[in-house]
Amino acid sequence: MTAALRQILPSSLSLLGVSVAVFVFLPLLYITALALSAHADVWARLWHTRIPELLSNTGTLAVGVSIGTLLLGVSLAWLVVRFDFWGRGLWQWALVLPLTMPTYVLAYVYTYLLGVGGPVEQAWRTLAGPDAKVFPPQSFAGATLVMTLDTFPFVYLLTRAALLNLNVSFEEVGRACGLTRLAILSRVTLPLVRPAIVAGLSLVLLYVVSDFGAVSLLRYQTFTYAVYQQMTGRYDQAAASVLSVLLVLGALIFLAAERWFRERSRFYQTTGRYRVAPRKRLGTPGGVLAAGYCAGVVALSFLIPAFLLVKWTILAAGEGAIDDRFLGFIWNSTLLSSLAATTAVLLGTPLAYLATRRYSTFNILCLQAAYAGYVLPGPVGALAVLMLFSHLAPFWYGTILVLVVAYVVHFLPAGLQTMEPALQQVTPNLEEAARSLGLTPWQSLRRVTVPLVRSGFIVAWVLVFLQCMKELPATLLLRPVGFDTLAVRVWLEASEEYFQLAAPAALLIVVMTLPALLLLVARDWRAA
Repeated sequence: MTAALRQILPSSLSLLGVSVAVFVFLPLLYITALALSAHADVWARLWHTRIPELLSNTGTLAVGVSIGTLLLGVSLAWLVVRFDFWGRGLWQWALVLPLTMPTYVLAYVYTYLLGVGGPVEQAWRTLAGPDAKVFPPQSFAGATLVMTLDTFPFVYLLTRAALLNLNVSFEEVGRACGLTRLAILSRVTLPLVRPAIVAGLSLVLLYVVSDFGAVSLLRYQTFTYAVYQQMTGRYDQAAASVLSVLLVLGALIFLAAERWFRERSRFYQTTGRYRVAPRKRLGTPGGVLAAGYCAGVVALSFLIPAFLLVKWTILAAGEGAIDDRFLGFIWNSTLLSSLAATTAVLLGTPLAYLATRRYSTFNILCLQAAYAGYVLPGPVGALAVLMLFSHLAPFWYGTILVLVVAYVVHFLPAGLQTMEPALQQVTPNLEEAARSLGLTPWQSLRRVTVPLVRSGFIVAWVLVFLQCMKELPATLLLRPVGFDTLAVRVWLEASEEYFQLAAPAALLIVVMTLPALLLLVARDWRAA
């Protein structure tokens, strides 16, 4: 029986892995086929009416946010790693807090702050005169500000980690060769940390081009917002599929370019004596400036929005806005996120196992196919899942099953990024030793492998859960009638500028996300 199981297991696991890969890749394939089958008139109409504007808006927003996150992320990482000043240990933690703020929450807060007659405009008029104005939130500047404040931690975290792992001996060699500090920075330090900076900017760019919540609340026309409008306003699935494919194509081109750039990088840290760069103690003026800079960024990206959410929630509670329905929103969000996270971990396990334990070109292709969700922004993935269910399984349309499928397709890659390394860290010799003691492959997996990778898989579950809690466009498009989540309530109330009514749901999303984020960051947070 044991020999028979050993013969059956590879084929059964491979079949399961292929099924999962097809399951995740099918929406992308379907939306592509639908776009290519669209009539030429649809393409021509979109090209003359929408595509040039969408390309310009999406591209300029991505470039603007990239520049902002580059400046903020690299400068803040450099400060907390290379200098010692008041509160440095606190600021290096506080600078990751903006990741708990969904973009649509930050967008609706800044709609209030920067709006006509808002606090910022009133303060500016006090200083500059009664006719002075600030830029409106519903603009390129407003969208860039919100997205930059929300995404700079991606660049900050990766740059900080790279600087902590940088061997200061290379910089000392540069000084011994007579290089100035600026030359050392440009010719030694930055080339060594450049891969980390590029990786952070890649995350930022993909996040920006796929974001729906902020651009929809700020009424800034990008591809994701246009896809949603075509589906809900014009009910034109052909046009929505064409715009979706163009967005996916742009994401694929960017990912290919980023991969090409990374492979052509030729800067390495060689082995040998490793020393961390000592932190330079800043004097009082410099320390005040550094602490003020960090405090200002944290205040704009987290503290001020959090204060307003708490204030509005208290006012809403005093007016009786938090009723029994609010508990239903919490239950719906928790139920959907838990189901999606559990399903993602279960479906991702055979893919990660095959890629790490039975390495082959076919298994790697299956794993890569499962990453198709990365290039499917929320509205695009929702559109694909919507049309697949309406054609292939209409009896399930309008149920939470459709939502769970959309979540899994979109967020499974986030789980795989943690599950695969967790399995790679467990040597196959332990499983072979278990089999030599008489355990079957399934018993070895259950009693040896699973306990060793449990913490990594729990982290994967938490990551997917957090992403699902904040997910908005798929929920808006696919939720059953009357089935609202916390994210949906924030968007519905904030889109009508009912700031107090949107605050309780927004605050709860932040509160539920905060402990998990700090836990995930603390796992590999290197004290400095």
